[in-house]
Amino acid sequence: VQLVESGGGLVQNGGSLTLSCAASGFTFSSYDMNWYRQAPGKERELVARITSAGVSTPYADSVKGRFTISRDNAKKAVYLRMHTLKPEDTAVYYCKADLTRNAVVVSVIWGQGTQVTVSP
Repeated sequence: VQLVESGGGLVQNGGSLTLSCAASGFTFSSYDMNWYRQAPGKERELVARITSAGVSTPYADSVKGRFTISRDNAKKAVYLRMHTLKPEDTAVYYCKADLTRNAVVVSVIWGQGTQVTVSP
Protein backbone atom coordinates (compact mmCIF):
# COMPACT_ATOMS: atom_id res chain seq x y z
CA VAL A 1 0.00 0.00 0.00
CA GLN A 2 1.67 3.21 -1.08
CA LEU A 3 1.48 6.59 -2.73
CA VAL A 4 4.47 7.92 -4.63
CA GLU A 5 4.63 11.58 -5.60
CA SER A 6 6.74 12.92 -8.43
CA GLY A 7 7.14 16.02 -10.53
CA GLY A 8 8.47 18.43 -7.96
CA GLY A 9 11.49 20.60 -8.55
CA LEU A 10 12.81 24.11 -8.89
CA VAL A 11 10.81 26.57 -10.99
CA GLN A 12 10.93 30.31 -11.50
CA ASN A 13 8.30 32.72 -10.26
CA GLY A 14 5.34 32.54 -12.64
CA GLY A 15 6.23 29.10 -13.91
CA SER A 16 4.28 25.85 -13.98
CA LEU A 17 4.62 22.34 -12.66
CA THR A 18 2.49 19.24 -12.66
CA LEU A 19 2.73 16.87 -9.72
CA SER A 20 1.76 13.23 -10.02
CA CYS A 21 0.87 10.71 -7.37
CA ALA A 22 0.87 7.03 -8.25
CA ALA A 23 -1.11 4.63 -6.08
CA SER A 24 -0.61 0.93 -5.53
CA GLY A 25 -1.81 -1.78 -3.22
CA PHE A 26 -5.33 -0.52 -2.58
CA THR A 27 -8.59 0.15 -4.42
CA PHE A 28 -7.71 3.59 -5.71
CA SER A 29 -11.11 4.28 -7.27
CA SER A 30 -12.82 4.02 -3.88
CA TYR A 31 -10.68 6.66 -2.21
CA ASP A 32 -10.97 10.41 -2.09
CA MET A 33 -7.64 11.99 -2.99
CA ASN A 34 -5.98 15.08 -1.65
CA TRP A 35 -2.95 17.26 -2.12
CA TYR A 36 -1.49 18.91 0.97
CA ARG A 37 1.56 21.07 1.35
CA GLN A 38 3.83 22.05 4.18
CA ALA A 39 6.14 25.02 4.06
CA PRO A 40 9.08 25.37 6.48
CA GLY A 41 7.86 26.40 9.90
CA LYS A 42 4.22 26.10 8.94
CA GLU A 43 1.50 23.55 9.45
CA ARG A 44 0.49 21.17 6.72
CA GLU A 45 -2.45 22.57 4.77
CA LEU A 46 -4.97 21.09 2.38
CA VAL A 47 -4.49 22.43 -1.11
CA ALA A 48 -7.04 20.49 -3.15
CA ARG A 49 -9.31 17.48 -2.89
CA ILE A 50 -11.11 15.27 -5.38
CA THR A 51 -13.69 12.69 -4.45
CA SER A 52 -13.78 9.10 -5.63
CA ALA A 53 -16.46 10.20 -8.09
CA GLY A 54 -14.14 12.79 -9.58
CA VAL A 55 -15.70 15.89 -8.03
CA SER A 56 -13.21 18.45 -6.80
CA THR A 57 -14.05 20.39 -3.67
CA PRO A 58 -13.08 24.04 -3.25
CA TYR A 59 -9.41 24.69 -3.32
CA ALA A 60 -7.52 26.63 -0.68
CA ASP A 61 -8.02 30.35 -1.28
CA SER A 62 -4.31 30.82 -1.86
CA VAL A 63 -4.33 28.56 -4.93
CA LYS A 64 -7.75 29.16 -6.45
CA GLY A 65 -7.56 29.78 -10.15
CA ARG A 66 -3.96 28.59 -10.33
CA PHE A 67 -4.05 24.92 -9.27
CA THR A 68 -6.16 22.09 -10.71
CA ILE A 69 -6.57 18.62 -9.28
CA SER A 70 -7.56 15.67 -11.41
CA ARG A 71 -7.49 11.90 -11.26
CA ASP A 72 -7.24 8.96 -13.60
CA ASN A 73 -8.70 5.85 -12.01
CA ALA A 74 -7.47 3.63 -14.83
CA LYS A 75 -3.90 4.72 -14.15
CA LYS A 76 -4.43 4.89 -10.39
CA ALA A 77 -3.04 8.38 -10.32
CA VAL A 78 -3.92 11.85 -9.13
CA TYR A 79 -2.41 15.04 -10.48
CA LEU A 80 -1.95 18.62 -9.41
CA ARG A 81 -1.39 21.11 -12.21
CA MET A 82 0.08 24.30 -10.88
CA HIS A 83 0.29 27.54 -12.86
CA THR A 84 1.52 31.02 -12.09
CA LEU A 85 3.62 29.70 -9.25
CA LYS A 86 4.75 32.09 -6.56
CA PRO A 87 7.61 31.91 -4.05
CA GLU A 88 5.01 31.37 -1.31
CA ASP A 89 4.01 28.10 -3.02
CA THR A 90 7.38 26.69 -1.98
CA ALA A 91 6.69 23.64 0.16
CA VAL A 92 6.77 19.89 0.34
CA TYR A 93 3.67 18.62 -1.42
CA TYR A 94 2.02 15.46 -0.15
CA CYS A 95 -0.55 13.18 -1.65
CA LYS A 96 -3.14 11.64 0.67
CA ALA A 97 -5.81 9.03 0.10
CA ASP A 98 -8.73 8.57 2.43
CA LEU A 99 -11.67 6.21 2.54
CA THR A 100 -14.90 7.13 4.29
CA ARG A 101 -17.65 4.75 5.25
CA ASN A 102 -20.83 5.97 6.96
CA ALA A 103 -19.19 9.32 7.61
CA VAL A 104 -16.22 7.70 9.32
CA VAL A 105 -12.71 7.83 7.86
CA VAL A 106 -11.61 4.21 7.93
CA SER A 107 -8.37 4.40 5.98
CA VAL A 108 -5.73 7.07 5.39
CA ILE A 109 -2.62 6.71 3.25
CA TRP A 110 0.09 9.36 2.86
CA GLY A 111 2.83 9.70 0.32
CA GLN A 112 6.37 10.68 1.19
CA GLY A 113 6.15 14.12 -0.37
CA THR A 114 7.84 15.97 -3.20
CA GLN A 115 9.64 19.30 -2.88
CA VAL A 116 8.48 22.28 -4.90
CA THR A 117 10.69 25.35 -4.82
CA VAL A 118 9.71 28.58 -6.56
CA SER A 119 12.54 31.04 -6.98
CA PRO A 120 11.81 34.79 -6.78
